[in-house]
Amino acid sequence: MKTAISIPDEIFKEVEKYAKKHDYSRSEVFATAIKEYLEKIKSKLLLDALNEAYSEIESIEDISLKKKAKEHYAKKVLKRPY
Repeated sequence: MKTAISIPDEIFKEVEKYAKKHDYSRSEVFATAIKEYLEKIKSKLLLDALNEAYSEIESIEDISLKKKAKEHYAKKVLKRPY
């Protein structure tokens, strides 16, 4: 798809120089840059969601359940007596 955008002259010159040096078209450089930018945003949103989820304080019930799960795993899977 074709589109028209306005960018500062300095950025345009840098893109031109990079594209020529690496035998890419300007379109390839811009498409790659946008794709990487969008992936960066997705990663940041995921990291923020994980940080929020793990920042919650564990309840006593959660801690107890986790301990029991570890003991069960050690006993049944690892065959360790507890």
